Amino acid sequence: MLNFKDILSVTLILFSVIDILGSIPVVIDLKKRAGHIQSEKATLVSGIIMIIFLFLGQSILSLFGLDIESFAVAGGLVMFILGMEMILGVRIFKVAPDESDSASVVPLAFPIIAGAGTMTTILALRAEFSVYNILVGIAFNLLFVYLVLKSSGWLEKKLGTGGFNILRKVFGIILLAIAIKLIKNNLFVI
Repeated sequence: MLNFKDILSVTLILFSVIDILGSIPVVIDLKKRAGHIQSEKATLVSGIIMIIFLFLGQSILSLFGLDIESFAVAGGLVMFILGMEMILGVRIFKVAPDESDSASVVPLAFPIIAGAGTMTTILALRAEFSVYNILVGIAFNLLFVYLVLKSSGWLEKKLGTGGFNILRKVFGIILLAIAIKLIKNNLFVI
């Protein structure tokens, strides 16, 4: 059932797709806007989304008459808007004072951590690996996500305002490029 090599493969594939280290500037930016990030809530919601999608993803999309490509394009558009916010310093996703906890779910848990890329990857992994190995790979990634989210305050202090602003712009461009690639690769398949 459990295979260490398969677990390692799944973990590394998901780690590269989730890219929580690359999302640190986004996390810090969301934390500044919302006042705080609920690491536990974001990790738990991300995990629930990934596990539901592992078992029911194709059925959920079929229920709404959607395909993976359309889902990926929609996720890419949200990521594109986040990237534009980071580069231009504008606010499109506004967090109302009474909704500051929601930033831990949208856009952090979805689409940053458990976005279209992650969900599409989970469906692809299902064709190659056992469900048990994928579940362990998801668990390892969620542990790492939680540790990064918990240490975001420390990272922010180490980076400083100038370092944060530089990283924010650089990762905003990277996020835009990822979003454009996701849209481009899936738009012409639809």
